[in-house]
Amino acid sequence: MSGPVLLVVAAALFDREGRILLAQRPPGKQLAGLWEFPGGKLEAGETPEAALVRELREELSIEVNEIDLKPLTFASFAYPAFHLLMPLYGCESWSGDIRPREGQAIAWVEKDRLKTYPAPPADIPLFDWLGKQAEMDRNNGTAPDFQ
Repeated sequence: MSGPVLLVVAAALFDREGRILLAQRPPGKQLAGLWEFPGGKLEAGETPEAALVRELREELSIEVNEIDLKPLTFASFAYPAFHLLMPLYGCESWSGDIRPREGQAIAWVEKDRLKTYPAPPADIPLFDWLGKQAEMDRNNGTAPDFQ
């Protein structure tokens, strides 16, 4: 074991073209410069969905309804000081304009281009999973369905 288990939650926000929003960790933060999904740590007593609603409001100035968060997959990764468990939710609906509030750059990225963005180790399997989903979508000729 690499230390305590840390539960964080992340969102793959999808625009109308099916691109996913990535945020770059700002200077001064651990893993600065790497690209990740928006989200963060749960506070005491929070559900993952409630934490994600709060984090998206704090980080991006948008309002998300918990019912619009659809579980996609998760990452489990052992960092030296802790073990990270990160559920990833998909979301296609929110209100407000996305405005980064923590000095982070953002990018809308095609699913099959996620791997071209340097990311924290825990996010890489999620990038891979979404890239495989894009490949399956192309092969089947169908759009992703998160219902």
